[in-house]
Amino acid sequence: MTRDDIFNQIKIKESFLCVGLDTDIHKIPAHLLKTDDPIFEFNKCIIDATVDYCIAYKPNLAFYEAMGPSGLESLEKTVEYIPDDLFVIADAKRGDIGNTSAMYAKAFFERMEFDAVTVSPYMGHDSILPFFEYNGKWVIVLALTSNAGSSDFQHLDIAGDHEDFFDIEEMELFEIVIKKCITWGTPDNLMFVVGATKPTYISQIRKLAKEHFFLVPGVGEQGGDLKEVAAYGMNDKCGLIVNSSRSIIYASNGNDFAVAALNAAKKLQEEMASLLQVHA
Repeated sequence: MTRDDIFNQIKIKESFLCVGLDTDIHKIPAHLLKTDDPIFEFNKCIIDATVDYCIAYKPNLAFYEAMGPSGLESLEKTVEYIPDDLFVIADAKRGDIGNTSAMYAKAFFERMEFDAVTVSPYMGHDSILPFFEYNGKWVIVLALTSNAGSSDFQHLDIAGDHEDFFDIEEMELFEIVIKKCITWGTPDNLMFVVGATKPTYISQIRKLAKEHFFLVPGVGEQGGDLKEVAAYGMNDKCGLIVNSSRSIIYASNGNDFAVAALNAAKKLQEEMASLLQVHA
């Protein structure tokens, strides 16, 4: 899927919403537990309810891996069910030595046919470059995350000689990660995870990565503000894919869960449509 393909979906649906499929067997409605594949049945209902209001889906691999082989089967069925014109992200946060990363890339891009995968940059270029070998696929690098522990490393001030980093003598670690990763990929195959709970940093990151898309978690139950994210992060291609998981998929745990998910997604889409008009 190309950058223009993503932007066209944004224009058609007036939305930059990604629905996170963090499907927990302990949180889905009880009546689904009687079906042959409760995880897939839940995901199928959520997709049917939200497909008109979002441009992407993001299964979180941990929730499926925790179920063992049956969970991975549910995941594959879910990915196959999502319409081809929507962007599908494997939220896997992988990152290992080159030959291992090559196998991760093969798993996500060939076997399961995801459009993108989230990766950790901590081990450096040889842990990320194998993912770039697939045309039409995307690498989404963890840059500045929304969790409390992000300050342990991501905000460390790093002084010294940073080649190719212009005349900046000191930067925070997340800035170094972004500037370095930009030399490995392009706006056509590289995105960054930027947490919504730190909106003032989004404009700082936008200056570093002017054309790249940002995958923005943290809107909704985690407290991120959509208007602030748009104000600080939009570029002329929108440049944002904002993820919402729990506030949509668990909007209700009763028989009306799909209707509740539809209403939650529609509400976000309507707000996004207004924001796109403002920033047009």
